[in-house]
Amino acid sequence: MSSTPQLSVAAPAPSINLDDPSLYINRELSWLEFNRRVLEEAQDKRVPFMERLKFLAIVSSNLDEFFMVRVGGLMQKVHAGITRSSGADRTTPKVQLEKISQHISKMVQDQYHVLTEEVLPALEKEGIVIKSTVKQLTEADKKHLRENFRREVFPVLTPLAIDPGHPFPHLANKTLNLAVVLERPSHPDKLYAVVQVPAVLRRFMPIPVEGGYCFASLEAVTRLHLAELFPGMKIDHATVFRVTRDSEYEIEDEEVEDLLKAIEESVRKRRRGTAVRLEIEADAPEEVVNFLTSALDLDTSADVFRVPGLIDLTGLFQVYGLPGFPHLRDPHFVPHPVPDIANAANIWAAIRTRDILMHHPYESFNPVVDFIETAAADERVLAIKQTLYRTSSDSPVVRALQRAADAGKQVTAVIELKARLDEERNIAWARELEKSGVHVVFGFVGLKTHCKVALVVRREEDGIRRYVHLGTGNYNPQTARLYTDLGMFTCNPDFADDVSALFNYLTGYSELPEWKKLIVAPSRMQNFMVEMIDREAEFEKAGKGGRFIAKVNGILEPVIVQALYRASRAGMKSDIVCRGICALRPGIPGVSENIRVVSIVDRYLEHSRIYYFGNGGDPVVYVGSADLMDRNLSRRVEVIFPIEQPDLKQRVIKEILEVTLSDTAKSRELQSDGSYKRVEPSAGAKPVSSQSIFQANAADAKRDCPPMPPPGDVEEKPIRRNRKRNP
Repeated sequence: MSSTPQLSVAAPAPSINLDDPSLYINRELSWLEFNRRVLEEAQDKRVPFMERLKFLAIVSSNLDEFFMVRVGGLMQKVHAGITRSSGADRTTPKVQLEKISQHISKMVQDQYHVLTEEVLPALEKEGIVIKSTVKQLTEADKKHLRENFRREVFPVLTPLAIDPGHPFPHLANKTLNLAVVLERPSHPDKLYAVVQVPAVLRRFMPIPVEGGYCFASLEAVTRLHLAELFPGMKIDHATVFRVTRDSEYEIEDEEVEDLLKAIEESVRKRRRGTAVRLEIEADAPEEVVNFLTSALDLDTSADVFRVPGLIDLTGLFQVYGLPGFPHLRDPHFVPHPVPDIANAANIWAAIRTRDILMHHPYESFNPVVDFIETAAADERVLAIKQTLYRTSSDSPVVRALQRAADAGKQVTAVIELKARLDEERNIAWARELEKSGVHVVFGFVGLKTHCKVALVVRREEDGIRRYVHLGTGNYNPQTARLYTDLGMFTCNPDFADDVSALFNYLTGYSELPEWKKLIVAPSRMQNFMVEMIDREAEFEKAGKGGRFIAKVNGILEPVIVQALYRASRAGMKSDIVCRGICALRPGIPGVSENIRVVSIVDRYLEHSRIYYFGNGGDPVVYVGSADLMDRNLSRRVEVIFPIEQPDLKQRVIKEILEVTLSDTAKSRELQSDGSYKRVEPSAGAKPVSSQSIFQANAADAKRDCPPMPPPGDVEEKPIRRNRKRNP
């Protein structure tokens, strides 16, 4: 990537206070803008209808987590009387909650408009019908559902009366419920009850139709049969509602003796967390709304969201998962083999030959799984060490680690128990691994271990060799097909030394080493980033064309933002591809007019982190797990690593960064007011889709790659075990 033209040194700029709150975008509002961009994909008429349905479900899933974590944390501060903001924008928690409510109310209206006016009618024409209310059910539907209800649903339901002898029940987080208003035939007073829609059953019940699919929502089926739950009572009204609970927790470092038990206790408390949102049908009577908000201790003005349709659109993933309908989906894409590995005798030979860079999901994630599985089965492998942040529900990587331990290898897994909303799964995996003899380490109480690192130690004819995998994404084969990430294999001794030292730091007691290749947070990364940005600013001042490019998920740390502001004031150009939260305001005269920020939301979730520094014409490129946010730089163990092999460096620059920055199909540019504007192609030009180009590039690179032989098919010379080795 070429440097910008040389600029003459300008006169010193007037002094500006870079701590001025007006120079920063609020974190929560910036995240809501990201979710708005996800919603835009559902609104985009160029996107196939099944994909639009998927994006609508993702919007709801994102909002659930936002309320559980971010809104829950803000409400804790308000209830504690905290009025000071911790963000650089200085917006108080109370004001943030007010603005959040306003933004989300508008977002939900737009979300349901596109669902009811565009997506559902289009799917119905294709033979996919969703009936979410009793009114939509025909007599034939009701007859079929009555039999299924009595057989499958009724045994699970528990009607819960609410009166002085039966206090308002605890409603589990994110569950659907019916608030039922009843009357006794001989008594005019109204009674209240709650029926929880069973979360253990599928959200939509099938109704037999010819040539397509028809579903009834489980809440509609339950509402249809309420008389069977309250025999002898008159059903006055039934309203569907859903409660979201605060899931934020903090662990006091000084008080923790057993991190596993502390996390388990926090997860249990989460299930009973304070209510932070009530979603309820738009036509719900005021008396029901008031009853529920009083019982849940919510503010009717800010915490209640009247929903004009099906509540909880995350259930639409069930419909999205239906087989068939290729014309309603993105074209099917199968990740391509990694040429350097597919053309090699085995994975060890491939990595010994050269460093290998992989671009997922365009290139297959299978080599990463094969790396661990082959190591588990290989008699020459002595040890495997790996970090695990988020894993799949049936992780082949974890199973391979278990097999390796069963085979007598030294296996160490650093499992992050505090991976938000994945704590229970990670606790279960930790116990499974310990049963197999894996050394399970939970990292540090005050830090999350977020880096993505694996190390295999193998005995070879010339001695001990260490093989390393470093990446930007989790060791999760499922998300590896949905997220864009980079990974690198190497057996470079300097990288291996650093990774060995990193695991010693994570698992034992050790002072931090002088790193040869890795940049590690929290000890060094923030200072490194500031130093490198400042150096690029000095290059610019000296007429050598300073340049900074980043591809990240978030930018929040004020120290980094101010470094970029200073560099912009020096005339240095920065291009930043930031998928999500961005506190930086570009385009402010005298402060950030040389900074351009874009966000790409497309078929795959942009997840890789890349940092490019012009370095006076000899570019330096780093890749890794860390974003430019305070949590990554100061509260997590993160790793970024250099791409040094010349062809791989050029690939990152030319084939990834330049292509990403050229996107005019799915790219939105951040404006100085915090809003985003679609990047339009130049007049007469076709839109450029970076993700489509990455797919095409992976297909071109595939050529005629033969499949990699399975483990054990390639013979190697036996090792003479009595000779002297040089580790």
